[in-house]
Amino acid sequence: MNKLPVFVCLFASIVILLIANLLIGTVGIPVEDVCRILLGDDSNEIWTNIIFSSRLPSALTAIVAGAGLAVSGLQMQTVFRNPLAGPSVLGISNGSALGVALVVLLSGRIGGVALSRLGYLGEAAMSVAAIAGALAVLMLILWVSHKVRGSVTLLIIGVMIGYLANAIIGVLKFLSPEEDVKAFVVWGLGSFSRVSGDEMMLFVLLMCLLLPLTSLLVKPMNLLLLGDRDAANLGLNIRRARMLVIISSGVLVAIVTAYCGPIMFLGLAVPHLARAFFRTSDHRTLLPATALCGSSLALLCNLIARMPGFEGALPVNSVTALVGAPVIAMVLFSRRKSEML
Repeated sequence: MNKLPVFVCLFASIVILLIANLLIGTVGIPVEDVCRILLGDDSNEIWTNIIFSSRLPSALTAIVAGAGLAVSGLQMQTVFRNPLAGPSVLGISNGSALGVALVVLLSGRIGGVALSRLGYLGEAAMSVAAIAGALAVLMLILWVSHKVRGSVTLLIIGVMIGYLANAIIGVLKFLSPEEDVKAFVVWGLGSFSRVSGDEMMLFVLLMCLLLPLTSLLVKPMNLLLLGDRDAANLGLNIRRARMLVIISSGVLVAIVTAYCGPIMFLGLAVPHLARAFFRTSDHRTLLPATALCGSSLALLCNLIARMPGFEGALPVNSVTALVGAPVIAMVLFSRRKSEML
């Protein structure tokens, strides 16, 4: 199969959806005016502010966040050889949520004023707390991985850690004022529009540094598909390879969750979409394909969330499920049909 045309189509879809994200919204901006604004013409101050303060940052955030979550999901599915594994399978997203819950829900009771109400300071505190919570769970998972044998046991422990984090969050919600609970719930809905300015540039830079590094794990991931015994016979250190892939996946999830909130479904669904497009399990092809599919689908979801007719923007998690679930269902049904022929 010639894969180049498919890659070209994926690149083209990202470019088209990026342009659509700049053009379409509650305020329609003509193509020629968008081009002039991007080239430095700021004669229309309102449109310039809409492009550079809202639409362009959210589109760039969607591109790198979608790629990061998709690659993370692919890594988890490879490590556990489980098609239902995703970025949140080890409780790392729940760890981020717990960190934010401690900032949003607990700080108000302890200090009298919730950090989430302190503007930029509160946003920075939430981001730091999300990363700290995710990395804490990741370190716990890595410690457990040295104590247990087998991916299934590690998977079950990760799920239990997620349930424990959710239980603590539930207690904090029950003890917190309604306003703080609402702030936490809004964060939990996920958004590509939360990041802007220097914060957006830092996020994009971090993801652009981390995503290429995942290509260093292509060979170990291909060997892990063979099973532990065959991979070990070929010279792979199973425990070390599994640990590196989990670290890579966990760091990607931690950073995306810190900046965008917990974005569901993309990490689970996009790897299946990439496999259906390219009909291969070779990660040399599958890794970049998954990243591109993730960026494209995230841009589509971001566009739908900001379509004219909606006040503000819809929660991204609602859109990712509404858009992605039918697509993946069609992919799986078509694959099943081709296997029966």
